Amino acid sequence: MPLPSVAVPPWLAHALRAQRGPVPWSAVGRGALAAGPLLLVAVLSGRTSLGVVAALGAMLAGINDRPGSRRAAVKRLGLPALAGAGGLLVGSYAGQHAGAVALTLLLTLLGLVAGAVSAIGPVASGAGTQLLVASAIGAGMPLPEPGWQRAVFFLAGAGWLLALRLALPATGVSAGDYRFDGERDAVGGVYDAIAALLDAAGGPDASRRRVALTAALDHAQDALAGPRLRRYASSAAERRLHAQYAAALPLAEAATALAWAGETVPARAAEGPRRLAVAVRTGTHTGPLPAPARSAPALRALDDALLHAADAFDRGGAGDTLHTRRRTAASLVRTALGSGGREYGLRVALCFGASAAVAQALHHARWYGNHSHWYWLPATAVFLVKPDLGPLASRVLCRAAGTVLGAVVFAGLAALLPRPEGLIALVAVSGALIPVATRHFAAQTAVVTVLVLALVMVGGEPQASWSRIGETLLACGIVLLVGHLPALGQRGGTVRARLIRAAEAADAYLTHVLNDGTTEDRAGRWILRREAYRALAEARAAIDLAAAELPALARHAEGTDEVAATLERLVDTTTACAVQLDDTGRLTPRHTERIAELLDELTERRERAGLLAPRKLPVAV
Repeated sequence: MPLPSVAVPPWLAHALRAQRGPVPWSAVGRGALAAGPLLLVAVLSGRTSLGVVAALGAMLAGINDRPGSRRAAVKRLGLPALAGAGGLLVGSYAGQHAGAVALTLLLTLLGLVAGAVSAIGPVASGAGTQLLVASAIGAGMPLPEPGWQRAVFFLAGAGWLLALRLALPATGVSAGDYRFDGERDAVGGVYDAIAALLDAAGGPDASRRRVALTAALDHAQDALAGPRLRRYASSAAERRLHAQYAAALPLAEAATALAWAGETVPARAAEGPRRLAVAVRTGTHTGPLPAPARSAPALRALDDALLHAADAFDRGGAGDTLHTRRRTAASLVRTALGSGGREYGLRVALCFGASAAVAQALHHARWYGNHSHWYWLPATAVFLVKPDLGPLASRVLCRAAGTVLGAVVFAGLAALLPRPEGLIALVAVSGALIPVATRHFAAQTAVVTVLVLALVMVGGEPQASWSRIGETLLACGIVLLVGHLPALGQRGGTVRARLIRAAEAADAYLTHVLNDGTTEDRAGRWILRREAYRALAEARAAIDLAAAELPALARHAEGTDEVAATLERLVDTTTACAVQLDDTGRLTPRHTERIAELLDELTERRERAGLLAPRKLPVAV
């Protein structure tokens, strides 16, 4: 008799899930060359404490070292490093001159600001995290150097890893200037995703492939849109990549319309995008591309887009626009002060402030003995309260398990390795493992725990493995308690804020297509289309995260997944309408009826989820 299957709760399933993919060998190499060598140079020069700070800067930058372009890495690594240096500076001077109460209030205020800013996006979230972690370290780690020197060497450590990211070639570079290997891979991934969507059209995988196409377009857009000294791309190779990205947009539009129609597409239709993907990665010419039959508006649009792409590839194209709009300072402030920013800011402030207060009380009660390393407790709380790393219960489980594992491993290694050379080698090995360990929060925690404990011991403090376990478990309890307290406002604020933004973007896209979005302004239409799909992807990620929380938190986001699903169908239908209008200048009854049905469904589901009802749009051209 078979045993009955047991359903694993979402929060536990998330804790057991790990990301998969090839080993990022280039990032592994950078990690090995970052913290360990910096610490070695500092020890040999007699400035061990500053080497510890520089290694910490390199370690935190390594956590943010993700695949992508070099230009995007400047912002992804540089901005959090600047925030961390600022936090270290503030924390160092506050720890020296402020009393326990004043210091706790200051750290709580920093938590409020950093949490609100984190709602802006992933880079802002990384900056907020480093600001708080570094401020706790600056206030609690006893170092002989003044605060400004600590900040400079922290920034130098992060800058060293960024320099490695910019200077070293990535593995598997296949053509052209190696400085643009990240951009080439990202743009090639867009064409591969288009081909996969065409293969899946008319089948059960079509929806998943469309989501993957959105992710590929977002990644390519981010890879090409990094910071620059000039307004436009300054090299022929970069302008060519911009043109190749722009040529993918009408292909993506046509492929989405074909998937929406629900009919299978001849296999040869996907061959063209695949050849374009190879051409992007190798720098070769596309050659003749197989043309699909022009028997339907979306197939005709696909054929026209392939011809345009082949021409852009063969001519070497020159493109500047990435079909995106720069977010203004006012919009960033509105996001930080919105419901999502307020809710997250309050939660971070309460967790960070409470953990700092408890750590201060334990420190002044001599629970730590004669060594002042109370920063571990609030720094741990920062990572635990960070939603980017998974649902709250999953983060707590993974952090506790990872810390115990890391502390036990380090205790064993510390008893065997010679000092300091063995510990320096351990720092280098741990730095190399970080890019792989980021696939699971428990693994990342274990590696970071080993690295930090090695740094602390090299810096002159005794082994602190077992006290770290106690402090981590205490931080887990604080964050679990604070995370489930009734908020000073509406719970699920992040989900609702992102869902409302997605609804507004979908509304703008639909209005443009129905009223003035024919062939006269395709560039404007593609900008709105990209904004709608990107906003939907962000909302869907927040909803999936909220759904994996414990029931007490997950219930605040009930019904939002249905709203997101309706919005996705509405944006897909809008894309199909745009392709139809380009071909015939008018919509079929199927298109108009589907738009009307989805608007009614959206109104009903938004009201059921407690969101504002959308504006009803006239279905007319």
